[in-house]
Amino acid sequence: MIKKLSSSVCDDQVYKDLYNEHAQDLFKHFYYKFGNVEWAEDVVQESFIKLWKKCEDVPLPKVKSFLYTIANNWLINKHHHQKVKLKYKNEYQGRTEDEQTPAYLLEEEEFKARLLTAINKLTAKQRSVFLLHRIDQKTYKEIAAIEQISVKAVEKRMSKALKSLRNDIENL
Repeated sequence: MIKKLSSSVCDDQVYKDLYNEHAQDLFKHFYYKFGNVEWAEDVVQESFIKLWKKCEDVPLPKVKSFLYTIANNWLINKHHHQKVKLKYKNEYQGRTEDEQTPAYLLEEEEFKARLLTAINKLTAKQRSVFLLHRIDQKTYKEIAAIEQISVKAVEKRMSKALKSLRNDIENL
């Protein structure tokens, strides 16, 4: 434990002592939390780098809290980034527009045609609300003003349109 509470975190020896005191516990905590050695090592390094950069702003009694907050935020961001990468990888699995097979392109065109047919089956009121919202990106409030109906009516028409499209597309 660091005995000099009047010392600054910016002092080299105090910083080294803080590292020796907290690094291993920080590593263990986040290794147990996420089960990833590389992430745990990275988070310790990133936390102490941030501590050094902000050493003048962090009072000595708040160092441990600062380190854990920085580490937790960094790992949460890392975790979310991994989820985005995984989602992108699963959706596109190395397929670019130039590499799409003719069969895939044909299937996509057939689906578009069926979708247009399903949209054309909607009532005029449902189709209008659906296209204003999904194509023109209008809010329900804006659609209500355009169609001169209440927002509740817009919600109801949109709900019926989506239900009808779901049924039609499932049958495809």
